[in-house]
Amino acid sequence: MMLICKDLVNYETTKKEKQFDAVKMMREIRNKISSETQNMTFDELKTYIKQKLADNKTKLVGQ
Repeated sequence: MMLICKDLVNYETTKKEKQFDAVKMMREIRNKISSETQNMTFDELKTYIKQKLADNKTKLVGQ
């Protein structure tokens, strides 16, 4: 026998409009990086990453 809560039968979900879409932003960033680095050699890619980190003054995890 299955018991169904009366409140759940009439439950309606409300869809909130997103002010910030993290998935969309991440995809855009990933696509931009991919297009900028698609034909780079490994050494060019290392240089690119070091330059981007220096430009943003970002530290690597653990440093």
